[in-house]
Parts: sequence; structure tokens; C-alpha cells
Amino acid sequence: MSTAASFTSAHRPPLALIAGPTASGKSDLAVRLAQALTEAGRKAVVINADSAQVYADLEVLSARPTLEEMGGIEHRLFGTWDGAQACSAADWAASARAEITAIHGDGAVPVLVGGTGLYIRTLLDGIAPVPPIDPAVRAAVRALPVAEAYAALLHEDPARAAALSPNDATRVARALEVVRSTGRAMADWQEHKVGGISQAVSLHPAILLPPRDWLYARCDRRFAQMLHGGAQAEVAALLARGLDPDLPVMRAIGVPEIAALLRGEIDHDTALARGAQATRNYAKRQFTWFRRQPPPEWPRLEDFDYNLHDVFASLFHT
Repeated sequence: MSTAASFTSAHRPPLALIAGPTASGKSDLAVRLAQALTEAGRKAVVINADSAQVYADLEVLSARPTLEEMGGIEHRLFGTWDGAQACSAADWAASARAEITAIHGDGAVPVLVGGTGLYIRTLLDGIAPVPPIDPAVRAAVRALPVAEAYAALLHEDPARAAALSPNDATRVARALEVVRSTGRAMADWQEHKVGGISQAVSLHPAILLPPRDWLYARCDRRFAQMLHGGAQAEVAALLARGLDPDLPVMRAIGVPEIAALLRGEIDHDTALARGAQATRNYAKRQFTWFRRQPPPEWPRLEDFDYNLHDVFASLFHT
């Protein structure tokens, strides 16, 4: 991320940001912050920045806040997209920008909360203005085995290839289709990102990085609760729609595992173990990303011994 310059400025409208891995307590902290701001005389609105919680179809499996958990605070961009429509980082960022502008127009404080680093980075830093990919190029690239696509990328965009895992099929294909369709490497496009709001807001961030043992245990408990609390019916409804299995909603954590259970391919205990493991793996990737990627001056909350007003002191005093 290159958002350090936007950290705080009294001359710009405020944007609170609470980020971190799944099951780290972000939603609860966002509501507590919004309630505290309301008590201090500043209306606050929570905005979702989680790529699973945007889908209406994933109320249970995304751990979308219930009405009670919202604590009387308005929440936006939760369950906004139908699962049949993929929500890209650019799609979400455009909607988030509009919501933030509207909230600022009402004199309120937007509280952004989520664990999707790509969403947050796209909103703050902008996105490379890559033109639409030629459909024929896309079809040809996506038909390649990942090993063959990576070998081609090594030749056509070696800098991008060096930055990617040879097994990262999605990003390898994206980089290859960009260079073949536009004639320019991904790095060329990324030098001129557009649409970021980092210079237009006063950012008040906090990154939640709780103890990993606590986090993983919470992941296990949460998936077990989901499996026994409506997630099977949720996945059954998705399967009944006959959606493209490559859509993000069909690849969300827990969906493939529960789908296999419903099809009789695995038993309950196996689905539970695989779903919990997938959740822990996801939390581990997020934990690593949020520990390393955001600017070092963004506060990291690594334990539970913190004061809400201290963490967001500048926000309460602007």
C-alpha cells in the first residue's frame, strides 16, 4: 500500500478503517467505535469491505452481522450483490466511494470494516486503468494449463512472473492476458493508478492482529456454528440456482466443503474438518498480509488490552 501520505489531516473528511483477518473481532470493534462516535455527537455509518459479505447469498457463511449485532448503527454494502454477479475490487471500490461521499455529505463518519486487502487497497490507492481485454485473447489464455501460462509469462512479462507463484492460476492468467491484449506489461499500467481516495480523506486506521492461537480457535468455533446454524441450507440454495462454479460466491470459504457434503461426497465430520481448515488457512493469509502490507504507522492491535478512545484519539478530536 502507498497510503502513508493520507494518514491523518484535519483539513480532509474523516474515514475510519478497521481491518484484519477473519474472526478477529473487526465487526464488533466497528460497531463499538460507531456507537462511541454517536455518543460523542458524531453520527457514524459502517461500510463493509469484505468480499464475502457483499453477497446476499452468504449471510451465514460470511458471518454477516445480524440486526442485533449492528447495535443500532446503520450498515451499508452488506449483502448488496447477487451471487450471480461477481463483485470485483473495482466494482466494490466504486460503490464504496459513492457511499463515503454520501456519508460525508450528511456530516457523518464512515467506518470501513473488512478483511479483503485488495478491496481496501483499490479504494485508497486506485486501480490500474487496464482497458477491456480482447475476448479472444482472454479465452486463449484461460484455456492454458497454469504451467504453460506461467512459462509464457516468464517470456512476455518476466518482472510480473517473478512476483507471482507459478501455481497462482488467476493472477498468472490475468498478467498474461493483459500483456497480450494491450502490448504493455502489468507494471506499466500500475504506475498510473486512478480512482484512489487516499489524498481526499483523513484516514484513521487500526489493524487487528490478535494472538494466532486465539484466532484459529475462534475460526474453528465459528465454522462449526455456521455448519449447524443455517450454512447447509444456504449452500443448498446456491446449488439449486445452478450458478457457474467459478463465480466468487461458489468459491467462498465453506461453500465447496458443504457442497461436497450435500452431494454425499464426504461425511459431516470431514466437511467440518475441511471447512475449519480452509477458514484457518484464509485467516493465516490475511494475518500475514495485514502484518506486512499496510504502512508501518498504522496501529496494529495485537492484544485485547487497548482503549478505544486512545486508538482513535485523533478521530474523536477532529
